Amino acid sequence: MDIALPIAAIDRIVDLALEEDAARGDVTTRLTVGPGRLGVAHAAAREELAVAGLGVFARVFARVDSSIEVQRLAAEGAWVAAGARLATVRGRVAPILAGERVALNILQRMCGIASTTRRFVEAAARGGRARVCDTRKTTPGLRLLERYAVRCGGGHNHREDLCSGVLIKDNHLAACGGVRPAVLAAKAGAPHPLRIEVEVTTLAELDEALAAGADAVLLDNMDPGTMTEAVRRAAGHALVEASGGVRLETVEAIARTGVDVISVGALTHSARAADIALDLEP
Repeated sequence: MDIALPIAAIDRIVDLALEEDAARGDVTTRLTVGPGRLGVAHAAAREELAVAGLGVFARVFARVDSSIEVQRLAAEGAWVAAGARLATVRGRVAPILAGERVALNILQRMCGIASTTRRFVEAAARGGRARVCDTRKTTPGLRLLERYAVRCGGGHNHREDLCSGVLIKDNHLAACGGVRPAVLAAKAGAPHPLRIEVEVTTLAELDEALAAGADAVLLDNMDPGTMTEAVRRAAGHALVEASGGVRLETVEAIARTGVDVISVGALTHSARAADIALDLEP
């Protein structure tokens, strides 16, 4: 696959999806389509979208029948118009139909995330230079694909998992006794390459985090005016991330505050599946 994803991990995802949908075969196709019939099908966008996941789409058909050929017609990350052909699939019709739904489910999901991300990235760019990042609010089992789709849309990835970085959030603060003791405990015990980031909801908590030596601060659900002051106070001391309820309508104003990063859970947890069809030639 011409994508930066580990093929073994992709196969685990694809095989699970195929087992869920076709473990007992495809009775409709078995009864209506001859086993040797050959055909050509075209995957096309029914709306404008950002492309992501054509390599995974092709892998689905490879796992169903290795003789199926998939020609990719669009580049990953490309913005295409409604009606654009994304791929052509050639081979035996029965296995094409057996893999159709799984292939489309994955492609629609990934293109939907990439398209949503592209819109957020473009809106943020109108306000400043902040990076738009995803969060860990991903579909269970599909994080690898969804994080890749965010990158195809021009966004960036946040922590891959719980061990990829120290991010002290509200429940950690409640359990540890506040911002200062939590940051000091993390700094004392964390491996030196790990950045210490802490969530703050007020300017007083921000000042406490900076005084304790936090490497980054996450401004949780602050209004733009408060964010602007937080950026001023943190300048030269810590990276500043904005998070919490970020919407397409508000991301430009958030970027104008000067924050370094805007993390958006909606890139993955609220992205609508893109409208894509796979149509067999008569």
